[in-house]
Amino acid sequence: MKTNYFLLSLSVVAVFSSCKKFLTENPNNQIPSEVAIVDAGSARAAIIGAYDGVQSYYAGSYPTLGTITADQVVFNGTLSQYLQLDQNAIPADNVTTVAAYQGIYRTINSANSVIAYVPGLTDPSLPAAEKDKILGEAYFIRALGYFDLARGWGGVQLQLTPTANISGIKGVRRSTLEQTYDQVLNDLIEAERLLPEDASTRNRAQKSTARALRARLHLYRRQWRDAELYATQVIDNPKYQLVTPYKTFFTTPFQTRESVLELAYSNNDRNTFWNLWYPSSSGGQYTLKPSASFIAKVNNPAIGGTRSTLIAGTGNNVYGVLYNTVGVSTDPSYLIRIAELYLIRAEARAQQEFLNEARNDLNAVRSRAGVGNTTAVTKEQVLLAIEEENGIEFAFEAHRWFDLVRTRRAGEVLGLTNENYWLFPLPLSDVLSDPDLNGQNNPGY
Repeated sequence: MKTNYFLLSLSVVAVFSSCKKFLTENPNNQIPSEVAIVDAGSARAAIIGAYDGVQSYYAGSYPTLGTITADQVVFNGTLSQYLQLDQNAIPADNVTTVAAYQGIYRTINSANSVIAYVPGLTDPSLPAAEKDKILGEAYFIRALGYFDLARGWGGVQLQLTPTANISGIKGVRRSTLEQTYDQVLNDLIEAERLLPEDASTRNRAQKSTARALRARLHLYRRQWRDAELYATQVIDNPKYQLVTPYKTFFTTPFQTRESVLELAYSNNDRNTFWNLWYPSSSGGQYTLKPSASFIAKVNNPAIGGTRSTLIAGTGNNVYGVLYNTVGVSTDPSYLIRIAELYLIRAEARAQQEFLNEARNDLNAVRSRAGVGNTTAVTKEQVLLAIEEENGIEFAFEAHRWFDLVRTRRAGEVLGLTNENYWLFPLPLSDVLSDPDLNGQNNPGY
């Protein structure tokens, strides 16, 4: 387990620091959560702190794991941590995998604190509907965290209570992948029950957000009927639609009708992920670079269509521009887009032999990009066409690697035939220090 204390946002700290003498003030990052969440204001700040955790691991480490490890993005820098990911030769102390893993657990611990302490609040300024909303958001965030851990590291340790001290993390052994996904499902069911259906919000969880993640979960679990059902519920919501032209969702304005969940940043809370994509002439490190094969595909009008706007530059200096607020650093984190729900439903329908319906969903995404209808006919052809579409549509988002692993295509597509390396290693420091791991990492590490 990764964190002993609830990581408190500065706004919560401010509530308490004004009435403490300097010499007796608690450290900002080590205020036990049972002390921190005591009223409406601190509950509201606590859930914002949990969202901040999601922002943190989606502002670089996690989407890097979903891109450079596959075939659409390649290493173009000097730091070995990225070269290791690109070559799928990842040591247990790789900086990026450790940052993502530990960042997710910190986020889960923040959600655990909200789940543990908000139900007991009796502040009259916290109405029941708002309390339910805060709790629903916490359940959703915990579900997202464990889902992201499961698809990256397999079954993990399920810590469901806040770790206010070191004793709180003892005795929690690793669960299986199925047990981990069961926990994700339980949390999503509770999140959907508690959350409102908001007609405008796109940067915080609501019922349709929980349904969208549940559609993704069922897809990963090969539960095709449920994946189709929950994807349909989101697609049928008039709040969401595929926007045109394609680049609209990542230029201006942000939080378009494309977004099911999109986390925003600001000048005071920056997302510097653009820095890894842009060349030095624009102030970037140019560590993550579109692969030659992807550049050829996205520039092919019959494949990429208007998605060629994902890249800029010429010759050997082509770079990705999905994250493009150079210097300002306010790009959103794109967690769920409606295009994904169409492709989830397409895949689920194809797996159930509903090929015409699958092609219709696939063609909806292709049409938005200015690409003609698919020529795929058989089930196998349709599934490969959906895989190809996912690869182009979400090239620089946290999808490609995880898609190839869940479909068991990483060996054929990437040449990575040793399935041990389809999971990331647990952090070496955790394996060595946590007796509940028994010194065991994922196989092969």
